[in-house]
Amino acid sequence: MTAIRLLLVDDDPLVRAGLSFMLGGAEDVEIVGEAADGDQVAELVDRTRPDVVLMDIRMPGVDGLTATERLRGRPDAPQVVVLTTFHADEQVLRALRAGAAGFVLKDTPPAEILDAVRRVAAGDPVLSPAVTRRLMEHAAGGSADTRRTRARQRLDTLNDREREVAVAVGRGLANAAIAAELFMSVATVKTHVSRILAKLGLGNRVQIALLTYDAGLLDAYDAYEENDEGGH
Repeated sequence: MTAIRLLLVDDDPLVRAGLSFMLGGAEDVEIVGEAADGDQVAELVDRTRPDVVLMDIRMPGVDGLTATERLRGRPDAPQVVVLTTFHADEQVLRALRAGAAGFVLKDTPPAEILDAVRRVAAGDPVLSPAVTRRLMEHAAGGSADTRRTRARQRLDTLNDREREVAVAVGRGLANAAIAAELFMSVATVKTHVSRILAKLGLGNRVQIALLTYDAGLLDAYDAYEENDEGGH
Protein backbone atom coordinates (compact mmCIF):
# COMPACT_ATOMS: atom_id res chain seq x y z
CA MET A 1 0.00 0.00 0.00
CA THR A 2 1.38 3.39 -1.03
CA ALA A 3 0.95 6.00 1.68
CA ILE A 4 -0.73 9.33 0.94
CA ARG A 5 1.92 12.03 1.11
CA LEU A 6 0.49 14.95 3.10
CA LEU A 7 1.81 18.50 3.59
CA LEU A 8 0.41 20.53 6.53
CA VAL A 9 0.18 24.33 6.23
CA ASP A 10 -0.96 26.36 9.25
CA ASP A 11 0.56 29.31 11.08
CA ASP A 12 -0.38 27.87 14.51
CA PRO A 13 2.26 25.36 15.68
CA LEU A 14 -0.24 23.74 18.05
CA VAL A 15 -2.67 23.13 15.21
CA ARG A 16 0.10 21.63 13.08
CA ALA A 17 1.22 19.43 15.96
CA GLY A 18 -2.34 18.25 16.54
CA LEU A 19 -2.93 17.48 12.88
CA SER A 20 0.40 15.71 12.61
CA PHE A 21 -0.42 13.59 15.66
CA MET A 22 -3.95 12.79 14.45
CA LEU A 23 -3.17 12.09 10.81
CA GLY A 24 0.38 10.80 10.99
CA GLY A 25 -0.76 7.82 13.02
CA ALA A 26 -2.74 6.40 10.10
CA GLU A 27 -0.97 3.60 8.24
CA ASP A 28 -1.88 5.06 4.85
CA VAL A 29 -0.78 8.66 5.54
CA GLU A 30 2.76 10.06 5.65
CA ILE A 31 3.35 13.63 6.83
CA VAL A 32 6.08 14.80 4.47
CA GLY A 33 6.37 18.38 5.65
CA GLU A 34 4.93 21.34 7.55
CA ALA A 35 4.74 25.03 6.70
CA ALA A 36 3.81 28.04 8.83
CA ASP A 37 3.07 30.40 5.94
CA GLY A 38 1.87 30.25 2.36
CA ASP A 39 5.16 31.56 0.99
CA GLN A 40 6.86 28.33 2.08
CA VAL A 41 4.46 26.08 0.17
CA ALA A 42 5.98 26.12 -3.32
CA GLU A 43 9.46 25.21 -2.12
CA LEU A 44 8.13 22.45 0.15
CA VAL A 45 5.97 21.01 -2.62
CA ASP A 46 8.99 20.87 -4.92
CA ARG A 47 11.03 19.15 -2.23
CA THR A 48 8.49 16.75 -0.71
CA ARG A 49 6.10 16.01 -3.63
CA PRO A 50 2.90 15.68 -1.55
CA ASP A 51 -0.30 14.14 -2.90
CA VAL A 52 -2.46 16.41 -0.73
CA VAL A 53 -1.92 19.77 0.95
CA LEU A 54 -4.03 20.60 4.02
CA MET A 55 -4.06 24.40 3.84
CA ASP A 56 -5.16 26.95 6.42
CA ILE A 57 -6.87 29.91 4.76
CA ARG A 58 -5.97 32.64 7.23
CA MET A 59 -2.23 33.18 7.74
CA PRO A 60 -0.42 36.45 8.51
CA GLY A 61 2.01 36.36 5.56
CA VAL A 62 0.91 34.73 2.29
CA ASP A 63 -2.57 33.43 3.03
CA GLY A 64 -3.90 30.04 2.03
CA LEU A 65 -6.03 31.46 -0.76
CA THR A 66 -3.06 33.01 -2.55
CA ALA A 67 -0.97 29.90 -1.92
CA THR A 68 -3.75 27.69 -3.34
CA GLU A 69 -4.09 29.84 -6.47
CA ARG A 70 -0.34 29.72 -7.05
CA LEU A 71 -0.14 26.00 -6.37
CA ARG A 72 -3.09 24.90 -8.51
CA GLY A 73 -1.75 26.92 -11.42
CA ARG A 74 1.28 24.65 -11.62
CA PRO A 75 1.46 21.47 -13.71
CA ASP A 76 1.01 18.26 -11.69
CA ALA A 77 -0.14 20.25 -8.66
CA PRO A 78 -1.15 18.30 -5.55
CA GLN A 79 -4.75 18.35 -4.39
CA VAL A 80 -5.59 21.02 -1.82
CA VAL A 81 -8.04 20.81 1.08
CA VAL A 82 -8.56 24.14 2.83
CA LEU A 83 -8.96 24.49 6.59
CA THR A 84 -11.44 27.06 7.82
CA THR A 85 -13.51 28.07 10.83
CA PHE A 86 -16.59 29.00 8.77
CA HIS A 87 -19.07 27.01 6.64
CA ALA A 88 -20.00 29.91 4.34
CA ASP A 89 -17.06 32.14 3.67
CA GLU A 90 -16.14 34.07 0.52
CA GLN A 91 -12.51 33.04 0.90
CA VAL A 92 -13.53 29.37 0.93
CA LEU A 93 -15.50 29.91 -2.26
CA ARG A 94 -12.54 31.64 -3.90
CA ALA A 95 -10.26 28.78 -2.86
CA LEU A 96 -12.66 26.27 -4.43
CA ARG A 97 -12.80 28.31 -7.62
CA ALA A 98 -9.00 28.37 -7.63
CA GLY A 99 -8.97 24.58 -7.65
CA ALA A 100 -9.12 23.40 -4.03
CA ALA A 101 -10.79 19.98 -3.86
CA GLY A 102 -12.86 20.87 -0.80
CA PHE A 103 -12.68 22.14 2.73
CA VAL A 104 -12.89 20.94 6.30
CA LEU A 105 -13.69 22.90 9.42
CA LYS A 106 -10.99 23.16 12.06
CA ASP A 107 -13.29 21.62 14.66
CA THR A 108 -14.02 18.61 12.45
CA PRO A 109 -13.45 15.28 14.27
CA PRO A 110 -10.05 13.71 13.45
CA ALA A 111 -11.62 10.69 11.74
CA GLU A 112 -13.51 12.95 9.33
CA ILE A 113 -10.40 15.00 8.49
CA LEU A 114 -8.58 11.74 7.77
CA ASP A 115 -11.48 10.60 5.59
CA ALA A 116 -11.36 13.91 3.72
CA VAL A 117 -7.65 13.49 2.99
CA ARG A 118 -8.24 9.94 1.73
CA ARG A 119 -11.16 10.96 -0.46
CA VAL A 120 -9.31 13.86 -2.05
CA ALA A 121 -6.26 11.68 -2.67
CA ALA A 122 -8.60 9.25 -4.46
CA GLY A 123 -9.99 12.04 -6.64
CA ASP A 124 -13.28 12.66 -4.82
CA PRO A 125 -14.16 16.22 -3.75
CA VAL A 126 -14.93 16.94 -0.10
CA LEU A 127 -17.96 19.11 -0.65
CA SER A 128 -21.66 18.34 -0.61
CA PRO A 129 -24.08 19.99 -3.06
CA ALA A 130 -25.87 21.62 -0.10
CA VAL A 131 -22.65 23.25 1.08
CA THR A 132 -21.89 24.36 -2.49
CA ARG A 133 -25.28 26.08 -2.67
CA ARG A 134 -24.76 27.83 0.68
CA LEU A 135 -21.39 29.13 -0.45
CA MET A 136 -22.77 30.27 -3.78
CA GLU A 137 -25.68 32.07 -2.14
CA HIS A 138 -23.36 33.68 0.39
CA ALA A 139 -21.19 35.17 -2.34
CA ALA A 140 -23.80 35.75 -5.04
CA GLY A 141 -24.12 39.52 -4.71
CA GLY A 142 -24.72 41.76 -7.68
CA SER A 143 -22.47 39.81 -10.06
CA ALA A 144 -24.76 36.76 -10.17
CA ASP A 145 -26.29 37.59 -13.56
CA THR A 146 -22.90 38.18 -15.17
CA ARG A 147 -21.54 35.00 -13.64
CA ARG A 148 -24.52 33.00 -14.94
CA THR A 149 -24.09 34.32 -18.49
CA ARG A 150 -20.38 33.51 -18.52
CA ALA A 151 -20.95 30.06 -17.03
CA ARG A 152 -23.56 29.21 -19.67
CA GLN A 153 -21.25 30.35 -22.44
CA ARG A 154 -18.54 28.02 -21.16
CA LEU A 155 -20.93 25.09 -20.80
CA ASP A 156 -22.18 25.63 -24.35
CA THR A 157 -18.86 24.14 -25.50
CA LEU A 158 -19.98 20.74 -24.17
CA ASN A 159 -22.04 18.27 -26.15
CA ASP A 160 -25.40 17.09 -24.79
CA ARG A 161 -24.04 13.99 -23.06
CA GLU A 162 -21.19 15.88 -21.43
CA ARG A 163 -23.67 18.48 -20.25
CA GLU A 164 -25.83 15.77 -18.63
CA VAL A 165 -22.79 14.38 -16.84
CA ALA A 166 -21.73 17.88 -15.72
CA VAL A 167 -25.16 18.50 -14.18
CA ALA A 168 -25.03 15.12 -12.44
CA VAL A 169 -21.62 16.02 -11.01
CA GLY A 170 -23.10 19.33 -9.85
CA ARG A 171 -25.85 17.42 -8.06
CA GLY A 172 -23.17 15.60 -6.08
CA LEU A 173 -23.61 12.18 -7.69
CA ALA A 174 -20.72 9.73 -7.63
CA ASN A 175 -19.60 8.05 -10.86
CA ALA A 176 -21.54 4.84 -10.14
CA ALA A 177 -24.77 6.78 -9.53
CA ILE A 178 -24.25 8.83 -12.70
CA ALA A 179 -23.67 5.63 -14.67
CA ALA A 180 -26.89 4.09 -13.37
CA GLU A 181 -28.97 7.21 -13.99
CA LEU A 182 -27.66 7.90 -17.49
CA PHE A 183 -27.38 4.23 -18.56
CA MET A 184 -23.66 4.14 -19.23
CA SER A 185 -20.66 2.38 -17.75
CA VAL A 186 -18.61 3.87 -14.93
CA ALA A 187 -15.61 3.94 -17.28
CA THR A 188 -17.62 6.02 -19.76
CA VAL A 189 -18.63 8.43 -17.02
CA LYS A 190 -14.97 8.85 -16.06
CA THR A 191 -14.12 9.54 -19.69
CA HIS A 192 -16.84 12.19 -19.93
CA VAL A 193 -15.66 13.84 -16.70
CA SER A 194 -12.09 13.95 -17.99
CA ARG A 195 -13.27 15.52 -21.26
CA ILE A 196 -15.37 18.10 -19.39
CA LEU A 197 -12.39 19.08 -17.25
CA ALA A 198 -10.19 19.39 -20.33
CA LYS A 199 -12.71 21.35 -22.44
CA LEU A 200 -13.51 23.80 -19.65
CA GLY A 201 -9.97 24.11 -18.32
CA LEU A 202 -11.02 23.00 -14.83
CA GLY A 203 -9.00 21.20 -12.20
CA ASN A 204 -11.51 18.98 -10.44
CA ARG A 205 -15.16 17.98 -9.95
CA VAL A 206 -15.80 20.75 -7.42
CA GLN A 207 -15.17 23.32 -10.14
CA ILE A 208 -17.61 21.50 -12.45
CA ALA A 209 -20.22 21.66 -9.68
CA LEU A 210 -19.64 25.37 -9.11
CA LEU A 211 -19.89 26.11 -12.83
CA THR A 212 -23.19 24.22 -13.23
CA TYR A 213 -24.55 26.09 -10.23
CA ASP A 214 -23.37 29.41 -11.65
CA ALA A 215 -25.17 28.58 -14.91
CA GLY A 216 -28.42 27.86 -13.09
CA LEU A 217 -28.52 24.25 -14.29
CA LEU A 218 -29.25 22.90 -10.81
CA ASP A 219 -32.27 25.15 -10.25
CA ALA A 220 -34.69 22.73 -11.91
CA TYR A 221 -33.49 19.86 -9.74
CA ASP A 222 -33.77 21.98 -6.59
CA ALA A 223 -37.37 22.87 -7.47
CA TYR A 224 -38.19 19.24 -8.26
CA GLU A 225 -36.77 18.03 -4.94
CA GLU A 226 -38.71 20.66 -3.01
CA ASN A 227 -41.97 19.70 -4.76
CA ASP A 228 -41.26 16.02 -4.29
CA GLU A 229 -40.66 16.48 -0.56
CA GLY A 230 -43.83 18.54 -0.28
CA GLY A 231 -45.86 15.78 -1.86
CA HIS A 232 -44.92 13.20 0.76
